[in-house]
Amino acid sequence: MFTTVKLETSKRQELYLATDAIQAAIAESGVQEGLCLVYCPHTTAGITVNSYLDPDTAADLQDEIDRLVPTRTDFKHIFDTPSDAAGHIKASLVGNQHTLIIHEGKAVLGHSQGIFFWEYDGPRKRQLHLKIVEC
Repeated sequence: MFTTVKLETSKRQELYLATDAIQAAIAESGVQEGLCLVYCPHTTAGITVNSYLDPDTAADLQDEIDRLVPTRTDFKHIFDTPSDAAGHIKASLVGNQHTLIIHEGKAVLGHSQGIFFWEYDGPRKRQLHLKIVEC
């Protein structure tokens, strides 16, 4: 099954918790045992799995990615905004897909893990594509 999860970010950079929407899509698919590929079709966003329990985790992740790739005006490929160029690099470092194991109709996650859509150049209307297969 192929489906799309639509979301809207509200900040230039944010970690958007997409776990509930992805779990709902898996439940709707009816697949009890299988895999769910979560794919981000945007060049200034990524996907990560991390702790959602403490909001400071998201703040630390954002601070560190900004430390590694600060928004600058000396990028060679600034087409839109400086955060657009930095977003391309951040997306390449973090990645644009995750494969999740489905067991008993749910994505298998650790007790504190959540699936985050990571916006680097928002706010924007975005989407995630899911390919859910039975195994």
